[in-house]
Order: sequence, then C-alpha cells, then structure tokens
Amino acid sequence: QVQLVESGGGLVQTGGSLRLSCAASVSIDSLNAMGWYRQGPGKQRELVATITSSGHTNYADSVKGRFAISKNDAKNTVYLQMNSLKPEDSAVYYCNLRDVVFRQYEYWGQGTQVTVSS
Repeated sequence: QVQLVESGGGLVQTGGSLRLSCAASVSIDSLNAMGWYRQGPGKQRELVATITSSGHTNYADSVKGRFAISKNDAKNTVYLQMNSLKPEDSAVYYCNLRDVVFRQYEYWGQGTQVTVSS
C-alpha cells in the first residue's frame, strides 16, 4: 500500500510563507505524477500544483507566482513552497500521487491544515 505522509502545515499571517512536504513510500517515475490539492471550508477540492517525473509543473491560476512545487527524487519527497499567503489560501492541503499513463491508481495523503490569518 502506497503511503503519502504530509507535514509543514500551520498558522501564518497574511503575507507569510510555509513549506509543505510529502514523503511517498514509492518513487516518482515516468508512470506517475505528484501534486498538491486543497479543500477549503464548504468548497470542493481543487488542484494547487502538480509535478511529473521529468519536472514539468502545472499550477492553478490563483497560486501562480506565489507557490512553487519541487521534488527530491532521492527522498521520494515533493515540496510546496507557499509565499505571499492570503486568507483565501486557508484550507486542508492534500498530497496526491497518480498513475498518469494507465490511470490505474491514485493515492491521497491524510491532509495538513494551512490557516492564514488576516
């Protein structure tokens, strides 16, 4: 069973920064991609950012220029650096790993809370 363990959430003031980490029990290879999603109160889960094994990244328009996703292949870990945080960024952030070739699996982490105070 694949495990995704997130860390790094917390409380921060508007304009502050946080870095989330997601350690996977499997390696990021050409078959899969990892990413971050978030779900705010009363909202649907939405894409924040994704990264493929080759390093190709994709971001939601709302976080472009403020957030950066990266990975450390040696540690099977993906990071989300969040800068210039806004209250609307407050949400539970979930790590995701999915099969992008055959679409046979998708895994989620347990989620980590990010709260941005105004």
